[in-house]
Amino acid sequence: MSILMMESALRRALVDWLRADSTLAGLLNAVEEEGPVAASPPSLAIVASAAADRSHKSGAGREVRIAFELVDRTDDPAATAAIAAQIEHRIATLAPGQTGFRVATTQFLRSRVERRARSARAVLLEYRFLIFATE
Repeated sequence: MSILMMESALRRALVDWLRADSTLAGLLNAVEEEGPVAASPPSLAIVASAAADRSHKSGAGREVRIAFELVDRTDDPAATAAIAAQIEHRIATLAPGQTGFRVATTQFLRSRVERRARSARAVLLEYRFLIFATE
């Protein structure tokens, strides 16, 4: 798998993994690879990613940083925080072995909460993944 394809494959794997969670399915109206999402809140989307080469002597690798945005429309910050906590838990449990690559490291970097117009609340969750090609 090419280095460029690994970043896209990781993004798809994360979206599929998040969509497959029965708890999140009951909490979110949509989980998408690209934002903004057309579905009504609460919704989750990857809003940015960036990658750097982390290849080594025997294989290709990437350090990929991905930012997810959770958008919710509520006056209860605890409800949005509960959804964000479930998302964090699900991301942390992504299996290392994926098709074409292996996830060596999953690291939460930071979060940011922002209040928006019309009772919307946005939570940005940023992660760092270290992945290596297996094919």
